[in-house]
Amino acid sequence: MAAEAWVIGAGPAGLMAALELARAGHVVHIAESMPSPARKLLMAGKSGLNLTKDEPLPAFLAHYGQAQDWLTPMLADFGPEAVKAWAEALGQAVYTGSSGRVFPVVHKASPLLRAWLAELEGLAVQLHRRWRWTGFDGAQLCFSTPEGDVAVTPSVVVLALGGASWSRLGSDGAWAPILAAEGVKLAPFAPSNAGLLVSWSAYMIRHFGAALKGLRLSAGGFSLRGEAVISARGLEGGGLYPLTPALRDGAVLRLDLFPDLSLEALEARLERTRGDSAANRLRKAGLDAARQALVMEVARPLPGGAAALAAVLKDLAVPHQGPRPMDEAISTAGGVTRDAVDEGLQLRARSGVFVAGEMLDWEAPTGGYLLTACLATGRHAGRAAAGYAARPAG
Repeated sequence: MAAEAWVIGAGPAGLMAALELARAGHVVHIAESMPSPARKLLMAGKSGLNLTKDEPLPAFLAHYGQAQDWLTPMLADFGPEAVKAWAEALGQAVYTGSSGRVFPVVHKASPLLRAWLAELEGLAVQLHRRWRWTGFDGAQLCFSTPEGDVAVTPSVVVLALGGASWSRLGSDGAWAPILAAEGVKLAPFAPSNAGLLVSWSAYMIRHFGAALKGLRLSAGGFSLRGEAVISARGLEGGGLYPLTPALRDGAVLRLDLFPDLSLEALEARLERTRGDSAANRLRKAGLDAARQALVMEVARPLPGGAAALAAVLKDLAVPHQGPRPMDEAISTAGGVTRDAVDEGLQLRARSGVFVAGEMLDWEAPTGGYLLTACLATGRHAGRAAAGYAARPAG
């Protein structure tokens, strides 16, 4: 027997949950506070829409840190291969780049979203725009809408309201006090996949916007090859994002400016520049203007000996003031904790209410990991909610 299901939030997790509920034969409504759905997905599409990462599942799962064992069953059911198949089933051919990142051939989110919404419409899913959820009233869901306040009494609910970053796109974390009042355990929000605040001197102004290439970045025991960009407020870029948890906890950012040279080889190179000025030594060692400026900014006075200078350039400590503010972060950590939900992502404090996506307390770096987990948790919650709604009454 069909039940009435409501999904709150029309991002990737919410749309995936709605799809599973509709495929199970339920009457599905989606409430979205913004004028249009999936705005954060569309924003991601401006840089090509990195759908997932094509790599073996164990390596893929390792990027979810402390949440790995929690998310593993969901990602094993809907991981990189499933994401590619899903996109292609919506008519969007995909390809895998040299880094393993998977993109639609068209490098846009809008064709994928249009096909997805058309599929939902074909399943009679109703999308209610500018409906802001304001909380519970007993068994009812309450909304503020353009037509006034509205209350509905669904059989099952999936919450997919996002985290607390990018409020202008709809992810503002305003749902947290509502769930806290219901007795749902929440972890505090914190910025994730964020730039780094660094207080530069006037010396660095001329280098704002310059890319720092060919780095190995490390913090808190984690290390990766990547790039960063010098900005007026610090450092930005994908090379920093996987390090955000450690940097957020106060770890020092350390850079190897010559990751392809051994310490001994760099020392030998620098030995040949003995007697030159510091700037010339850095230039002759192979550093471009941006990396030279960074070294001069954070490591002066430079040691004169080749061995000591090589050690600095292979392990450059960059002082910082932590991640950029939360609303400037790509995503957030924190939210509904693991022990606040059951295996189907149903709230223990409120039967028939399921949670998916960035509302849950997990984090992952960009590069396809974020979007894949949003899709996987949305699918998982949607399937569990469909099963709950299909249970015999009483």
